Amino acid sequence: MTKHNLAQALKVLLADSYALYLKTHNYHWNVEGKRFVELHTFFEVQYTELAMAVDAIAETIRMLGEKAPGSFRKYMELTSIKDGDESASACQMVSDLAADQGLVMNSIEAALKIAKELEDEATIGLLAERLAVHRKAEWMLRSSATGCEK
Repeated sequence: MTKHNLAQALKVLLADSYALYLKTHNYHWNVEGKRFVELHTFFEVQYTELAMAVDAIAETIRMLGEKAPGSFRKYMELTSIKDGDESASACQMVSDLAADQGLVMNSIEAALKIAKELEDEATIGLLAERLAVHRKAEWMLRSSATGCEK
């Protein structure tokens, strides 16, 4: 494995993180129902955290000597996150975001495997931190979805 391989894996993570940021922001704006205030606030915390994360991931790609992708077209090519439906129910939004946290964790784990092979401690640290954030977010979302009507 090379630094190029790591940068490529980080580009996927960047695209997934940005797509999740956009989807979470969409749901923040459009959530409705009796849990509106709770979820509107919860989603805001999550998209704010993601906004900071995309910057750190992009800067790591640059430190590896490559250009960070920065267009919707490129993100759509790289991401596995599907667009959100602004008309979805609050429960569906929560479930959808929980599933997407798992997809982002898959991207993190793929990049982490390469970073460990390269013994890139700085990137390992970033990825370990991201993994912890997404595990907690997934748990919180799944816990919030308990009792939702399907």
